[in-house]
Amino acid sequence: MSDRITVEELSELMKKAAGITVSPQELADRPDTGFEELGIDSLGLLGIVGELENRHGLPMPPDAERCKTPRKFLDLVNSTLLAGA
Repeated sequence: MSDRITVEELSELMKKAAGITVSPQELADRPDTGFEELGIDSLGLLGIVGELENRHGLPMPPDAERCKTPRKFLDLVNSTLLAGA
């Protein structure tokens, strides 16, 4: 398992944890689109964070669930994973 979250993995997590389908390509093309605009609310984001913690066995920073865009979320989560790897 990679120690970086990709847009593909984030897309899969959004579908699994929040029931929202957004293609990896859309996340890559529009990384600064707000999660709310993509249909992910704070509970959905919390579900994604929880799924990541289970998957990687590392606690995510509290700010992860407050990130407003995929880019900010991936930057924060990936720096946490790299530091914890």
